[in-house]
Amino acid sequence: MPNALQEVPDVEEKPVTERQSSRVLRYLTLAVAALLLLGSGWTAAILATGRTPNDTSAEAGFARDMSRHHAQAVEMAMVAYAKGADPAVRQMGYDMALTQQAQIGQMQRWLQEWELLPTGSRPAMAWMSDGAQPGPDGLMPGMATREQIIGLHEARGSEVDRIFLELMITHHLGGIHMADAVLTMSDRPEVLKMAEAMKRLQQQEITEMRQLQQARP
Repeated sequence: MPNALQEVPDVEEKPVTERQSSRVLRYLTLAVAALLLLGSGWTAAILATGRTPNDTSAEAGFARDMSRHHAQAVEMAMVAYAKGADPAVRQMGYDMALTQQAQIGQMQRWLQEWELLPTGSRPAMAWMSDGAQPGPDGLMPGMATREQIIGLHEARGSEVDRIFLELMITHHLGGIHMADAVLTMSDRPEVLKMAEAMKRLQQQEITEMRQLQQARP
């Protein structure tokens, strides 16, 4: 005579297995849907941003060179903020240092996202289409010489204001030239947006610095 107790697991096991299969199927369906959504998102991102910049691209060159260009501006701005005699010059130095340091961070983040090193093997400005080259001292357009930077550090009082305004106007003009170059060469939205913002702000600051120069006794 068959044992009735042995029949019970066979009767109950089938619905449990069906429930488990249904749950697994549901999870797989959701997983596939999620992957499809992610895939479409990646595709949209690629289409929106274009190709990923390589080591010799204009975007990589701009990010590297402008980071170096900005670093000198931050140094000069911090001297103006700490030692300037004119409160307007000191405030301008403070604002410039914050803005350009933040932009350096953004450009270095691009290089990380593009899996590129902070420095490249090509000479400075080699990415620019107009054939521009650093000066004989290796400096990019607008950058102050080491002697000029030392002179700014050693200056006192209103002389800090005078030297800073002269050097920074020239520095900004060089930066605008680099921004103009990448605007004609890149199709990356984030690079174009940054370059446009740099150009607009630095043009505004040049106007303000020239007004400060004219107001000096």
